[in-house]
Amino acid sequence: MSRSAHPAGPRHADVLPEGHYTAPAADLNVLDPKVWAQTVARTADGGVQVGGIEVARLAEEFGTPAYFLDEDDFRARCAAWRDAFGSEADVFYAGKAFLSRAVVRWLHEEGLNLDVCSGGELATALSAGMPAERIAFHGNNKTEDEIRRAVEAGVGRIVLDSFQEIVRVAHIADSLGKRQRVQIRVTVGVEAHTHEFIATAHEDQKFGIALAGGQAAEAVRRALKLDGLELIGIHSHIGSQIFDMAGFEVAARRVVGLLAEVRDEHGVELPEIDLGGGLGIAYTSDDDPREPQEIAKALSEIVTRECEAASLRTPRISVEPGRAIVGPTAFTLYTVGTVKPLEGLRTYVSVDGGMSDNIRTALYDAEYTVALVSRRSDAEPLLVRVVGKHCESGDIVVKDAFLPADIAPGDLIAVPATGAYCRSMASNYNHALRPPVVAVRDGEARVIVRRETEEDLLRLDVG
Repeated sequence: MSRSAHPAGPRHADVLPEGHYTAPAADLNVLDPKVWAQTVARTADGGVQVGGIEVARLAEEFGTPAYFLDEDDFRARCAAWRDAFGSEADVFYAGKAFLSRAVVRWLHEEGLNLDVCSGGELATALSAGMPAERIAFHGNNKTEDEIRRAVEAGVGRIVLDSFQEIVRVAHIADSLGKRQRVQIRVTVGVEAHTHEFIATAHEDQKFGIALAGGQAAEAVRRALKLDGLELIGIHSHIGSQIFDMAGFEVAARRVVGLLAEVRDEHGVELPEIDLGGGLGIAYTSDDDPREPQEIAKALSEIVTRECEAASLRTPRISVEPGRAIVGPTAFTLYTVGTVKPLEGLRTYVSVDGGMSDNIRTALYDAEYTVALVSRRSDAEPLLVRVVGKHCESGDIVVKDAFLPADIAPGDLIAVPATGAYCRSMASNYNHALRPPVVAVRDGEARVIVRRETEEDLLRLDVG
């Protein structure tokens, strides 16, 4: 059985068999609101705008490639998750999806907490004014310096990922005269993306402490004995780009089973469980993500039902949406450089970015869509592969999509749903300059992460 699981879509061959790809939309000028940020719209003259500003103007002012983030959409999604879970649960934005100081301030203002998984993410959060008690610190191999800084800052929770880390965090907290709130990350044997709800192969991963074999129960026993730790609950994360709740139901049942075991053995009912993130978004029109209200209702019902069956008090729930908040709020804008038809296959459309600003297609075979945004076109649909400018055959941005047949050098095209894991995973491959992130709102645009320059590259090269 294959264990391959990809955050956005299955792998498929380099050359798709006839009929494999989705048929073109009836009108390529229509922008599916499920895929694009809330304020993105086609204008009367055929161009596209976001936040009230034409993308042609944005390209002229900020250049391409560039990420444009709809701030109103981001804030609205924060509010939707906050309101869906209410005061009886905690929403931690997963900073790994995309983090900047502006984003931290928006999270703070919208009442969300923040999940970080490195010293750099912690530094960004603290420098932007996020209260430390609203920060959770993740990671499978936190350094002693990172742990010390987190404990000193007073982060609200550290998620323990190994037996060594239990001792390490306790020792550092003791040395600082503190008692650190912690959760234990448990591997429950569920991989939700492929719906393989088994308790064997999916424990073969670097994250967490396995539930099988009594390992998680032993981790709890050790944590409860250490004065430097205050064990507040169990953490579980089951996958990425999840669209249904079946995997969460299995995971919750297993986590609640551990809570019951802890109560029976130690007389302690742990007050919290964190069910992680991984909730899916629409990368293409074929994707059908759930709304936060529906997710909150389903998770609450699952946990309540499982706890009632185990005669446990229902613990406080935490969730960690990252992609589900920021993913749909941004698109990447490119300028077309070369159009190269390959007879009998497809047409290659080369842009001024590529795998350095979106590695997900090359890394995961992730699926995206694309649109011509600088003008309207009524030309026939043309099967294209959007590729970057890097010296790499795998430098693909959109594997298979349709653009108007009159696509030409100088046109602006945009790839939606690139708010998550694109700028965060961007690189300087071929000494490319990482693009800026520009926030757009109410007819105004401002850079929140500036474009790299050649001086930035050379400054790091000490010769």
